[in-house]
Amino acid sequence: MPLPQLTNSQTMAFRLLLPLFLITTALADWPAFRGPDNDGIYPPRGDGKLHGFPTEWSETKNIVWKTPVTGRAWSTPVVMDNEVWVTNATPDGKKMYAVCLDKTTGKKIHDLLLFENADPEPLSNHVNGYGSCSPAIDADHVYIHFGSYGTAALDRKTGKKVWERRDLPCQHFRGPGSSVVLHKNLVILSMDGVDVQYLVALDRKTGKNVWKTDRTTDFGDVEADGKIRGGGDFRKAYTTPNFVTLNGVRQLVSPGAKACYGYNADTGKELWKITYKGFSNAAAPVFIGNEMAIINTGLGKAHVLGLRLDDKLAGDVTASHIEWDIFKRMPARSSPVVIGKKIYLVSESGILSQVDAATGEIETYLALKEPFSASGVYADGHLYVSSEEGTTFVVQPGPDMKIIATNKLDDGFMSSPALDDKALYLRTKSHVYRVEKK
Repeated sequence: MPLPQLTNSQTMAFRLLLPLFLITTALADWPAFRGPDNDGIYPPRGDGKLHGFPTEWSETKNIVWKTPVTGRAWSTPVVMDNEVWVTNATPDGKKMYAVCLDKTTGKKIHDLLLFENADPEPLSNHVNGYGSCSPAIDADHVYIHFGSYGTAALDRKTGKKVWERRDLPCQHFRGPGSSVVLHKNLVILSMDGVDVQYLVALDRKTGKNVWKTDRTTDFGDVEADGKIRGGGDFRKAYTTPNFVTLNGVRQLVSPGAKACYGYNADTGKELWKITYKGFSNAAAPVFIGNEMAIINTGLGKAHVLGLRLDDKLAGDVTASHIEWDIFKRMPARSSPVVIGKKIYLVSESGILSQVDAATGEIETYLALKEPFSASGVYADGHLYVSSEEGTTFVVQPGPDMKIIATNKLDDGFMSSPALDDKALYLRTKSHVYRVEKK
C-alpha cells in the first residue's frame, strides 16, 4: 500500500516535531552506572511535562514486579528496550554472572555464568563484593566487567559472548568497583589496584586494545627499606570516569588515588592533573556545564573539590585551578548530583548536603539518619537516595530542601537506582524491583 503524500504544511509540522520525538524516545533507557549522561540525572521531557516517576511505594504498593537475584553484587541495573541487565557473583567470587530481566514482567531472560575463578583474592572488607562494577549497554551489546577477573561483550539478542578479556592485570585487593563507560567505538575501563594503575580503551566490536595509559602518580608511599606502605593500599581507587568537552576535545576526567587526571578520550593522552591526599575513592566526577568539575578525593578524609575548567587546563593545575575545597560531612563513596548550580551529596552517615557550586559553601543539609553507600539520582524535580537499610528518601531540593516521602523495602541498598520512562529499577541486596505508579 503506497504511503500518503504529505502537504507542505504537514511536512513542515513533521520536521518541527521530529526533534521532539527523537528526544522523548531517546530518553527511555539507562545505559550505564550514572545514566544517559553519566551524571545521575534523567533528562526532562521535550514537551516540559513530568515523566510521572512514583514518589511513594512499599512491598505492597506500586511494585510492578520483584525478582530475586541472589549473590553478592552491587552493580546498578542498566536498562534498554525491554531489557534490564545486572551483574551477579557468588559471595566467594568463584562464579560471576550476567543476568538479564524482562523489563515488562521481571522474568529472567538470561542468567549466564561468564567467568569462574579457582582462587579469587579475598575482599578484606565488609563493604564490597565481586560484582560491584556496573555494566554498560548499547544497541547491539551489553558490556560486563568484573575488573581483572574478566570483561565480556554479550550479544543482547542471544546472550552469547562476542569477545572476552581475562588478560588485563590488576590486584584489586579489596575487590573491583569501577564501572564501564562508553565513548564512540570504545569501551573504557579503569584499573586502579595495589600493583598497577591504568586506564584501557577496548574496541567495542573486537575487544582489542585501542589505547592504554598508565597513571603517572607519585604516591609517596615507598618506605626507607623499599617496601610500599600498606602493601599498596593507598594506591587503589574504585572510581568511574566521566566526560566533558573542552576546547573541542572530549576529555575523560578520571579520579584515582592521590590524583585526578584529564585524558583525551580518543587517544588516552594525559592532558592535566591535580593531586591530593585521598585514596580508595569511589565517587564519579560531575560537572557544572563545562565550567567546573566536582571531584571527590576519597578515604583518609573525604574532600570535595571544585576544579575550574578553562583553556589553561594543562599539566599540574593543583595550585592554579582548585576554586574551593570542602570536607565537612562529605561522602567517601556516593557520587554527587548537580541540579542547576547546586551540588547534592549524601555521606555514609546519612547527611544530605546542598552545596553552592560557585563558592563551595554548604547552604543547608538534612539528617537522614541511615547509612548510605549508593549514589542518588534526580528526576521530575526530586532526588532519590537509597540507604543501606532499604529506605529510599524522596527529597525536594532547593533552599527549603525537605523529605517528600520515605519508602521502605525489605532489604538494603548498595546499588544505585536506575530510571526508565516512568519507572524506577531498584536493586536491593537480594532483589531487583520495578517501581511504578499503578
